[in-house]
Amino acid sequence: MSKTVSDDTPLVGAGSPFFRIIREGLDGLVDGEDFYDLLAEDVVFEYVITVPGYPRRVEGRQGIIDLYRDYGDYIKLHGADNLRVHRDPETSVVVLEYEVHGTSVPTGRPYDNRFVSVVTIQDRKVTHWRDYLDPLAVFDAQGWPQGGRP
Repeated sequence: MSKTVSDDTPLVGAGSPFFRIIREGLDGLVDGEDFYDLLAEDVVFEYVITVPGYPRRVEGRQGIIDLYRDYGDYIKLHGADNLRVHRDPETSVVVLEYEVHGTSVPTGRPYDNRFVSVVTIQDRKVTHWRDYLDPLAVFDAQGWPQGGRP
């Protein structure tokens, strides 16, 4: 699978590039009208490779809602693509590899990042999400350190 999705809607809404690529990767395994609907109430997110100031672990759907509430103040996503899906039906684990594309709101710089998300599903809801991203893509888009990389 490597379909591209693209538009300018919020991060997790039904029409967002992020939600559509995740929904495609989890097709037939989860139920929900937007990203948050896919999550169990007691979901656990772990951010293994991330950026300074970002939490390493968030528990509960409301915690994820709170975390992503102001995402649009920093990054505006325009597309998501290069989806690769690896499923293990015996353990209910799905590994999603994908890319997102957008623009940094504060700097206007392009944002292109790659992710690996290891997702555990029970009763058609996501119960655990372990995320790996390219922190240098975030640094470049946000201009960290001042002036970006040499």
